[in-house]
Amino acid sequence: MKIDCHSHINGRFFKWGVELKNLVEAADKLRIDKLCCSIPFVEGMPTPSEFKTCNDEMVRAMKEYPGKILGYCFVNPGYQQESLEEVEKRVLEEGMIGVKLYNQYKCSDPIVFPIVKKTVELKVPILQHAGHLTDPAEASRQPNISDARDISYLASLFPEAVIIEAHLGGGGDWEWALKILRNTRNVYVDTSGSVIDCGMIEKAVKLLGAERLLFGTDLSMEEGVGKILDAEISEHDRSLIFGENMRQILEARFR
Repeated sequence: MKIDCHSHINGRFFKWGVELKNLVEAADKLRIDKLCCSIPFVEGMPTPSEFKTCNDEMVRAMKEYPGKILGYCFVNPGYQQESLEEVEKRVLEEGMIGVKLYNQYKCSDPIVFPIVKKTVELKVPILQHAGHLTDPAEASRQPNISDARDISYLASLFPEAVIIEAHLGGGGDWEWALKILRNTRNVYVDTSGSVIDCGMIEKAVKLLGAERLLFGTDLSMEEGVGKILDAEISEHDRSLIFGENMRQILEARFR
């Protein structure tokens, strides 16, 4: 089984994804069984009305392709009460599988902590947008982007939380991130992104272990599948990365 832990569809406030039908068609061609998707608000500070709209659109996609499209609940931690209510509603009543946090705040900011506590209570993961950006222009566009250091700090405060650092292959200096997260056992790293550097997956397996890697595409779909197929790793490790690890995360809330 292949479970893409990091994908997106278009929404009113998110135009960087693809149309739902096209995403599912591409996934079927690549034999991706499930797509864990979000519709984030990538620029500015979304209001409760705006992030609820994103989640309404995500729920509609889940209903259109039940079992194929799995949704993360996107919130802005700056609206604490509204975000907590939104996460609880979407997970418990509408079947969302986790929380998506973007670049509104660094995840090491205490304003994020109540959301993390809620995910621990609900036994669902957080997919945290992240990157150790080395290009000054790109870094200036995302002054509050979290990196592995922020995520490691958050994980140390909440050892029961399940945190996924997004797009190893699209978050700047991936080798730095791996070294920072090496001993942070409750952090998983997703392999998504357009970067296909030779040896990236092999080094990630060496430093973190295959048990902490999750297959993702972030819409770089052929690259996302190809980098796992091409990696010089065991078939056991490949199966863990492609789906088994994410399956266990998704099923943890029902144990």
